[in-house]
Amino acid sequence: MKVLFWGTPAYAVVSLEALRQAGHSIVGVVSQPDRRRGRGKALVPSPVKQRALELGLPVFTPERIRRDLACQHELAALGAEVSVVVAFGQILPPAVLSQPPLGCWNGHGSLLPRWRGAAPIQWALLEGDAETGVGIMAMEEGLDTGPVLLERRLAIPLLQNAGQLSERLACLTGELLVEALPLIEAAGAGPEPDRLARLGVRAQAVEGLSHARQLTKEDTRVDWSDTALAIHRRVMGLHPNASCPWGSERLKLLATEPLVARLADQLTPVSAALAARWGSSARDGTAAHGCSAGGSPADGPGTVLEVVEGEGLVLATGGCPVLLRQAQLPGRRPSEGQALIQQLGLVAGDRIGANTP
Repeated sequence: MKVLFWGTPAYAVVSLEALRQAGHSIVGVVSQPDRRRGRGKALVPSPVKQRALELGLPVFTPERIRRDLACQHELAALGAEVSVVVAFGQILPPAVLSQPPLGCWNGHGSLLPRWRGAAPIQWALLEGDAETGVGIMAMEEGLDTGPVLLERRLAIPLLQNAGQLSERLACLTGELLVEALPLIEAAGAGPEPDRLARLGVRAQAVEGLSHARQLTKEDTRVDWSDTALAIHRRVMGLHPNASCPWGSERLKLLATEPLVARLADQLTPVSAALAARWGSSARDGTAAHGCSAGGSPADGPGTVLEVVEGEGLVLATGGCPVLLRQAQLPGRRPSEGQALIQQLGLVAGDRIGANTP
């Protein structure tokens, strides 16, 4: 098929490659404009644009496709049979949605209507969802409101971070798009209601709707007075940007394990043993001080309860402790285990960061 591809981050590059390898003709690629990044603030193309240029594909970078009528006309002239959108970053106007005869289809990284919007992967982790997935959705003018053609589910392991989950979902998105396009082609052109009826799409349910809003700098701040699970979900969900104060700067927190006894079968063996010693058997891990053995009310959130040789630091929270396994000091490379212990230089009784009032 002749495909017009829309995408911006590395997540979308996987789908672009999958469509090419499946034999589809990519007639054009639309991506967000180059942005200034890094200390030098140099203009940097998006991962999708960079890969498209390497492949010799025509690339379009409208600042606002809704207002860029010239770009809309150029895209229409490409003669695409279908548009495929994966994490493009703008809402397409009706004039663009109606261009390809076989419609516009979006590969979305959540189980719709759970987590419509910009950051579905991060919010699934932040909220502790047990599973997520990918939906191939017929696009409408609304934000991720269209009916779903195909859907696949994935379990979310407790110790998986946003980057790791994103890689899994990116691969699944590419696989599902390759599966979906022959179905879309077989259904043929014609009025949209008729096309969608032939495809047997599923309208999204009204129940369970959540909006995955854009994340802010404030979201990345870890508060040690939260529960162990809330802290762990923030570290995993916002990887690699969760942080806490470190002097006048910030310490990036890259990997933790919540020492909650009921989660022992999902922890590493070392952490499972630590959970049995430090953790609470309460169902939600929020019992007073969060400890079934050791600790005291004087051990405020952020206090180092134990230095575990070769593993990391056991830290007090508002509930069960957490094991900090990996972090990154300002201006340094990420470190873990014994290297982390040596770099931080903390001992039992010290406080890490600052407790938010």
